Amino acid sequence: MKKLFPLLLSGVLVALNRDFVALAHGANIEVSPAQIEIRAAYDAGGPMAQAQVVVYSPENPTEPWMQGITDEDGRFAFTPDFSQPGNWEVTVRQAGHGDVAIIPIGAVVPVTPNVAQAQAASLSTMQRWGMMAAIVWGFVGTALFFSRGKH
Repeated sequence: MKKLFPLLLSGVLVALNRDFVALAHGANIEVSPAQIEIRAAYDAGGPMAQAQVVVYSPENPTEPWMQGITDEDGRFAFTPDFSQPGNWEVTVRQAGHGDVAIIPIGAVVPVTPNVAQAQAASLSTMQRWGMMAAIVWGFVGTALFFSRGKH
C-alpha cells in the first residue's frame, strides 16, 4: 500500500493539471500580432473553416476596411494600414457563431539600438557625478568590509 500511494498521488496530480476542452458552440480567435494572422476556432477546438471575416479600421469603425473568408484551418491573414494607428476590429462569423478580436496597432516608434547609451546621453552632469560617486563608495565600502578581518 505504501508503494501504491505515491503512484496514485502522481496520477491525481497529472489528471488535475490537464487542460480540459469545453464542449460548447462558441468561438475563439487567436491573434498573432507579428504577422497579423488570426485563427478562428470553435470552443471545442475545431477550426471555423470558410467563416466570414470583416476587418474594420480605427479611422472608420462602421465601414468594412476588408472582407474575406478563413481557410480550412480557420486562419486569415491581413496587413493593416499602419498609417492608421489605433484599435483594428476583426469579426469572424459562421452559422450563428462568431467572435470579435481587437488588435491594437501603435504608431511606429524609432528603436534605439543601445538603450544604455540613450539613457546615459539623457543624464545631466550632476546625475553622472552622483552615479560615479555611488560606484566609488560601493567599491570602497566593500573593500573596507573584507579588509577588517575576523574579530
